[in-house]
Amino acid sequence: MVTAAPHPSRDSARWWEETRSDTSRLVDWLFDQYRGEVTAADRIERMRDTYATPGGKAHRVLTVIAGQERRHAEWVAGLLRARGLTPEVRGEPEVRYWARTLPGIQDLETGCAVGAHAERMRLERIEVIAADTTAPEDVRDVFTRILREERFHERAFRGLATPESLERTREAHALGREVLGLAP
Repeated sequence: MVTAAPHPSRDSARWWEETRSDTSRLVDWLFDQYRGEVTAADRIERMRDTYATPGGKAHRVLTVIAGQERRHAEWVAGLLRARGLTPEVRGEPEVRYWARTLPGIQDLETGCAVGAHAERMRLERIEVIAADTTAPEDVRDVFTRILREERFHERAFRGLATPESLERTREAHALGREVLGLAP
């Protein structure tokens, strides 16, 4: 018998409930978020510098997105400081997802397609956090601000991708989600 995978928002809701109710887990997750925002900015700038024409629309859009990712890192750093912690990039960047998706980047369009898929996946969790009235108020506030900009990122990446590049990168994205334990 084949059973359907659980709906991603339910998985995200369950994950968030477990994370927010365990202080140690919440702090670890905040450090992961900080690292993720810092490394995302760097990854986007490398893609921009490799594939986008300086001064062109894609170059400008990717510059804005990278800057917003750096701002998100500062906002998450504030959450860590509020908890008496020093913001730092701990551990290795999350490679499970990226190991599946980065090899498929061959040009600007496939790079942006990977970005669109990754941002859509990230939005699933951020939307749960922003909607949770029982979340720590400072965390909810920061992720509500991040949510607005991440929605822009997903639309911008999707707009710079092509239908073909989105399709070509879809399987790698699905494999990346799978190694993270996320339902399709």
